[in-house]
Amino acid sequence: MSLLDRHVGFVCALREAGLPVSPAEGLDAARALLVVDLAERESLRAAYAATLVKRPSYRPGFDALFDLWFPAATTAPPAARDAEEPAGPHDPRDGDPGVSASRDLTAGVDPGTADLPELRDRLAELLLGAEGMDAFARAMVERFGRQAASPGRQNWFSYPVLRALSPETLMARLLAEVLAGQERGGLAEKVARRRIGDGIRRFEEAVATDVRRRIAEESGIERIARSAVRPPLEQVDFLRITRADLVRLRREVHPLARRLAARLTVRNRTGHRGRLDFRRTVRASLSSGGVPLTVVNRPRRPHRPELVVLCDVSDSVASFAHFTLLLTYALREQFARVRAFGFVDTVDEITRFFTPGSDVTEAMTRMTAEADMVRFGRTNYGHAFERFAERYGDAVGPKTSLLILGDARSNYQPPALATLRGMVREARHAHWLNPEPVSQWDTGDSLASAYGTVVPMRECRNVTQLSAFVEDLA
Repeated sequence: MSLLDRHVGFVCALREAGLPVSPAEGLDAARALLVVDLAERESLRAAYAATLVKRPSYRPGFDALFDLWFPAATTAPPAARDAEEPAGPHDPRDGDPGVSASRDLTAGVDPGTADLPELRDRLAELLLGAEGMDAFARAMVERFGRQAASPGRQNWFSYPVLRALSPETLMARLLAEVLAGQERGGLAEKVARRRIGDGIRRFEEAVATDVRRRIAEESGIERIARSAVRPPLEQVDFLRITRADLVRLRREVHPLARRLAARLTVRNRTGHRGRLDFRRTVRASLSSGGVPLTVVNRPRRPHRPELVVLCDVSDSVASFAHFTLLLTYALREQFARVRAFGFVDTVDEITRFFTPGSDVTEAMTRMTAEADMVRFGRTNYGHAFERFAERYGDAVGPKTSLLILGDARSNYQPPALATLRGMVREARHAHWLNPEPVSQWDTGDSLASAYGTVVPMRECRNVTQLSAFVEDLA
């Protein structure tokens, strides 16, 4: 494969993985290749990263794809490797240049024939910062990670390598060596644990990288690239989000909450004049002989709108409900007053669970145990809207923005459109964010179109679409 083909394939793989790369940026990367030493792999990586990566969150996916398209080593084809092997026990050093290169980097340890205790001793040195981690990882994958699948094909796995060497079990031994009689439990131990832990993660990543490289050689780079890279955080569907993603999303949600409050404030001010400023109007009329040709109005005071969040917390949208709680936390700092309500087939106010500084997971646990949101356990939007209007109708007023979050699936129950229409009529603004794709609206028990005739409904499956919704409010 030529360098041009690799460049084009790499840029296309980045786009398929969700990283925004424009044609102009692809050309910039191609021009950067003219001024770097292509033999220096890390210089090549830096040139691509400088021209193609826009945000730190994109870097892990970029690095994974770069290692596939520009690998640090290549493995000889199985047929050639078998032809070179002598009769008798398999010697992996004859087929893998990475293993051959590791001979000089393993401090006298032959990765193809050394005993397991010797390999673990060498790994301990690498975890403490010795050079040769990548070459050692390639040698270990060659020795432990290969399993025969069919004639001419191999399967490669990270788990057998990590199970054989068990790097986590070296922690106690390395701590004893590093501390060398120092007091345990203090700052020195914390620093040592972090250092060793970083080394273990580097080894695991090096093993995973080499396994992906070998699988790509067997199955094709394009095929493995589609499954090896997770979409960027802002493109992960709310319905598939994990707890680790929620922690990272906190940094994304607060700027969005500020922008949402600003957009709603601008909408409140658009098209409305302030009160007449009589004094400035008379002063301006002196230049025209006392004729008030220019009328001056007092600027309207910025209005911090009130917000009511009505959130579906049923099991079908549990991950989305976690995200909406994060959003509600952030919105409380931007609006004059925020009231949050959760529902399944009845509704209850859950604002009391959003105490400043509390953990989102703990809030969800308390809410599930204490809030009155479930009668029979099946989502019923119509009954929830009716109960909301009956119990909390005064929460929605002329200064209120109503935000409904849910998938509009009501288990074939009456939709209570008239009740919802009355709530929308009382509110200043009303919006509905639906975490399901538009293609799934009105399928099964979905009432998306029916509710969409009353409240403007917007597909909101990830942070990118939420950002677009906020920008469109202006």
